[in-house]
Amino acid sequence: MVTRRAGGDRRPVIGAAAVSVSTAVVLVAAVGGAWTVWNPGLLKGPAVMDGSARGTALVLVAVALPALVVSMLLAARGVHKAVITWLSALLFVAYNSVLLLFMTPFNAAFLVYVAMLSTSAWALWTLVSAVHVEELGGRFAPTAPAKAVAWYVWVVVALNATAWLRQVVPALTTSETPAFLEGTGASTSALYAQDLALWLPLLAVAAWWLHQGVARGYVVVTALLGTLVIESVSVAVDQWWGHRADPVSAVASADVVLPFLGLAVVGLIPVVLMLRRFDESPDRPDRRTSARPYAGTPSGRRDE
Repeated sequence: MVTRRAGGDRRPVIGAAAVSVSTAVVLVAAVGGAWTVWNPGLLKGPAVMDGSARGTALVLVAVALPALVVSMLLAARGVHKAVITWLSALLFVAYNSVLLLFMTPFNAAFLVYVAMLSTSAWALWTLVSAVHVEELGGRFAPTAPAKAVAWYVWVVVALNATAWLRQVVPALTTSETPAFLEGTGASTSALYAQDLALWLPLLAVAAWWLHQGVARGYVVVTALLGTLVIESVSVAVDQWWGHRADPVSAVASADVVLPFLGLAVVGLIPVVLMLRRFDESPDRPDRRTSARPYAGTPSGRRDE
């Protein structure tokens, strides 16, 4: 939540629960990530998948967790937009905890991966509960490129969903191992499952909120786009490491490293454009920020 302090200083006051659980995420994910990166004997799957997992863990330790710590420190100092990057980092941890749990064979770090998923999920819940999402979204200026970014998100969702479904749909009518699972050692794809079931639909809906000027759309879209930037870097690194571990495997390719780094740069542009239109002033004028009722008046819409 956001409250007024002495001297008219408005700072995000994040409850002790959110700070404590996010701190637990940092500690647990640091252990899990470091263990995965620096213990080559931990993972027991195909070499290419083990290499990819270690690449993911490296980005977790070197990029996501520092971003999480810096965001928490900035939020404690009164930087409201840091709450959004805090969400981005937590979403990355949660997303990749699922992949480490379900796309690597059972190993000695299993309970650490479970703890990563559990703490990141609870951290997201406690953080969202601790902030006033509508007030936070109301801090984006009317000049923020909401509609353009919404259309960008819809293009990303459409391209991503099409790429996944082109692999999944043909495999539904055959008893053979799907091509996207060959060489992975996995019995199904936790990547496709969570993307198609949760993250892509959430992005599409949040983009609709953003397009309609609903305050929470500004927060959710910007946070998710921040996660996608880190994830693009992660894919580049895990593909490089996976290819290095098994150069003949078709699961990972060094040819996609630069394209995904390029996608990270491109994806960073809408994040920067949105955050540059974020009002940090303590005495900013109130902008109507209540959520728009689905069947009601446009009271939840922001001024255009």
